Amino acid sequence: MHDSQETVSSPKDAAEHMPARPITIAPESMPLMHEALTAAVVRGGGRVTEPAEAEALILADPRAAGDFPSLIGSAPNVRWVQLPYAGVETFTQHLDTSHVWTCGKGVYARPVAEHVVACALAGFRNLHAYARATSWTAQKGRNLLGASVTILGAGGITDELVALLEPFGCNITVVRRKPEPHPGAHRTVATADLDEILPDTDLLVVAWALTDRTSGRINRSTFEALPEHAWIVNVGRGAHIVTDDLVDALERGNIAGAAIDVTDPEPLPDGHPLWHLDNCLITPHVGNTLDMGRPLLAARVEQNVRLFCEPHAPDDLSHLIGLVDVAAGY
Repeated sequence: MHDSQETVSSPKDAAEHMPARPITIAPESMPLMHEALTAAVVRGGGRVTEPAEAEALILADPRAAGDFPSLIGSAPNVRWVQLPYAGVETFTQHLDTSHVWTCGKGVYARPVAEHVVACALAGFRNLHAYARATSWTAQKGRNLLGASVTILGAGGITDELVALLEPFGCNITVVRRKPEPHPGAHRTVATADLDEILPDTDLLVVAWALTDRTSGRINRSTFEALPEHAWIVNVGRGAHIVTDDLVDALERGNIAGAAIDVTDPEPLPDGHPLWHLDNCLITPHVGNTLDMGRPLLAARVEQNVRLFCEPHAPDDLSHLIGLVDVAAGY
């Protein structure tokens, strides 16, 4: 008769046999996004389920802010909410301390930074005007090489943009709430000191999150402080810029031009004065398109689901990526 032996499972074996944590994805108004996020949840070790059972909610449509109360009301066990975009302004009224919130911070940074460089080169090299010309014109243009670039914001877009600008030898200033040094920047200044550095700025890049403090911050006084050869590129939100003041500055030649991927209002209405200004380059919020962003967001969701499903994940979920600061609103 053989002695009985007790089988001891390793932590790895235990983890492999733990039931996948239930996660719901809503709404289903964007089928391709919903499909991509469903696959991401499964790859990350989660299990897609109905809201009533779910411990996490993945928002699949940035337009769903109005539906959020009913969605979360049907999911009483949800601890973590993943928002689809880096900007969370449409969800600000729903942010609370009862849930852990994450967003797409940094997910779309690289393609948006690439768009900034494209717009800057187009503006400096006068490509916007040459593209509209119907005859041979006089030569015009400036180098991005060695330009003084001021970037508003210190998030992922700025990280990527600083790296992309390195070969151009630009003198880079980063403007953020507190003047803590930003990697790769030649100097970092507080937002309160922005007006002091504008006269030495060749390119002003708006990459802020939209908050009460940044809304309307780029206005007449900003345009008057910038040199006449300066260009503005806005890839933040349209409401950062007072649109009427921008129209006036472009018409009067206070600045050389503006490249705006976001507008206020958005979409920009047909017949708006900005459409008729030769020194305004308008793109329809394509710094990151749905097709560009879908696989990037899916990869982020997979990462966060994997962290959420770890057998010994901390209860506070502070290890998730792209955490939203509820107090700051972004």
